[in-house]
Amino acid sequence: MQALKFTLSGKTAFFKRPEVNTYYYYTFGNIHKVALLGMFGAILGYHGYNNTIELPEFYQKLKDIKVSILPQNKKGYFSKKIQYYNNSVGYASKEQGGNLIIKEQWLEDPCWNIIVLLDNEEANKLAQALINQKCVYIPYLGKNDHPANITDPIIIDLEKRNIDEESLACLFPKGAFEEAEDIDIDFYKYQESLPVGLNEKTGLYEYMTFIHTNLYMDEGSVYSFDEKNIVFY
Repeated sequence: MQALKFTLSGKTAFFKRPEVNTYYYYTFGNIHKVALLGMFGAILGYHGYNNTIELPEFYQKLKDIKVSILPQNKKGYFSKKIQYYNNSVGYASKEQGGNLIIKEQWLEDPCWNIIVLLDNEEANKLAQALINQKCVYIPYLGKNDHPANITDPIIIDLEKRNIDEESLACLFPKGAFEEAEDIDIDFYKYQESLPVGLNEKTGLYEYMTFIHTNLYMDEGSVYSFDEKNIVFY
């Protein structure tokens, strides 16, 4: 089995959480599948969100693509920082002067290795676009304030196998594996509920809980390359 592998990074990123309080807009702690599909859609020239009730074109065409996300950070977490800036277009705020102060939580220096399973036509189209360094629209990390750097795209060979007390290099769904009983390492464990799709009726995010850890997992089915174990979703 073959897959596309590339490195995705940026100076900052913002993957907006739909729940917002009075003061801040918060970000998910990692890029999620819907955001990745939106970026792939920009590269391939598919339309995004509009005012209709239909799901965006990029999602309709790319929802069957299988991905694996490998965070390149320490102990599962990217640093976050609150950023302040002004929106002074005039209609952004009803306050005097029409100036709206935006407060957003940004990821700092995010970096992931992304693996895309080459098992359908759209995945192969994406692979050809990245390897040939072509895109229709500029890809970004959540918003156009955060340009995406896409480097080192290559085709790799994967081996499907069973593991027994080995770690996984990627984010993986909670419950897909059981932790091994013997823990004799300095371990970390990141866990977060992340979007995996859009509901066909409401267009809202559908979620799964993901884990990123160096803990060993009991027996399970994975794909392997370069001594790294991954799963797709």
